[in-house]
Amino acid sequence: MMVELTLSEVEGSFKIKFVDGSWNGLKNLKFILRQSFSILICFLAHLCCSAQQTTTSYKKRVLEAGELDMLFSYYGQDGQNAAVNGGEGTEELTDATSTLVLRMPLNKDDVLTIDVGISAYTSASSSNVNPFDSQGRASPFDASSGESRTDELVYFNPSYSHSSDDRNKIWSAKGYVSNEYDYFSVGFGGSYAYLFNEKNTEISISGQVFLDSWNPQYPVELRGGFAENIAGYDPIFERFENENRNSYSLSFGFSQILTKRIQGSLSVDLVAQNGLLSTPFQRVYFGDVQDFFIEDFQLADDVERLPDTRFKVPIGGRLNYYLNDIIVLRSYYRYYFDDWGIQSHTASLEVPVRLSDKFTIYPTYRYYQQTAADYFFQKEIAQSTFDFYTSDFDLSEYTANQYGFGVQYKDILTKTRLFLFGLKTIDLRFNYYDRSDGLTASILTLGTTFIVD
Repeated sequence: MMVELTLSEVEGSFKIKFVDGSWNGLKNLKFILRQSFSILICFLAHLCCSAQQTTTSYKKRVLEAGELDMLFSYYGQDGQNAAVNGGEGTEELTDATSTLVLRMPLNKDDVLTIDVGISAYTSASSSNVNPFDSQGRASPFDASSGESRTDELVYFNPSYSHSSDDRNKIWSAKGYVSNEYDYFSVGFGGSYAYLFNEKNTEISISGQVFLDSWNPQYPVELRGGFAENIAGYDPIFERFENENRNSYSLSFGFSQILTKRIQGSLSVDLVAQNGLLSTPFQRVYFGDVQDFFIEDFQLADDVERLPDTRFKVPIGGRLNYYLNDIIVLRSYYRYYFDDWGIQSHTASLEVPVRLSDKFTIYPTYRYYQQTAADYFFQKEIAQSTFDFYTSDFDLSEYTANQYGFGVQYKDILTKTRLFLFGLKTIDLRFNYYDRSDGLTASILTLGTTFIVD
């Protein structure tokens, strides 16, 4: 089952994908991963300690000791524009994500990072892919209880980085693999950074490739044998022939320390995608086709159809201003456009306020605005003669505001211990997201960093 943690594909918040089906294969994978978590941490911690003990030269290490991040987030949203129902019905869902990130120095120049995570969600609208109970009743406005109401995403993301002796050149390589019921993804990439001007200037380039494959799950009424039982129901539907999606990205970065108080950076990303960019279980209803219902559930005229290529260009800039020993201003702006007709603007401000050596608070604000894709149509506005159409409100015109607050505790000397680990930092943050189409969301995150002795 597919999960993209974005409210919008464009702006990079939360979004949900789900399907109906059997879960045995995924349950086995989840069991193996859970059993492997404890073994993985112990094994990598042992390697980290061994690497430290066998290094005897004086050169300063890139990473002095192994670090373990334990991250947890809880996300909840609500709205009335569910894409699986053609842009109407409940969007209520919750998602809980647990992540372990272990960074261990292999020697003075090289660092290995292992990132493993599990994301589990429950969605009130997810089983509307097949909303009918044993008596054939259904409603897109109620929380359904089918098996596809829940699913889990599991992923594994290792990376390796090497720094030159003078620490002015850094290159890295990484891989990625994730699995859900209807989606499997494999990725790889690398980056190179060069620092000069007494490390006041940095330029970087990175690239990534993701090779994904779908196991398409269509709305139940569009599956074989269903339409024949409903007199007059003849949807305009054909299965997708291409079930793969490939994504390629190239990123350029530049950062500069401008003064003792000001640091700035610029970034440009070029992203190209091809393959199945439509979501197979998202319904579309046409304005020139007769409506058909079972109870109060409207049967699909077709599923979302989008072009099989897309090109995206985000251009961003950051400016950080050190006001004094207590307050820092961190600002960000990004302009985005693609060849589907979407343009967007993102602006954010974070103001860390240091209350003491150990405590810092983080009030934040983020504004987002985008235009609609050329292929977005509200329910029963698109015509059956169109080549492309979607009723996914993530591709509609809207504005959004996000308000946040965080608290960080830093154990300066890492004296606090948990088992064999020394506590380095604790971060607790809360964000509230409000979109002009009625979608709202709350995100609570807790992160801890430990030193691995």
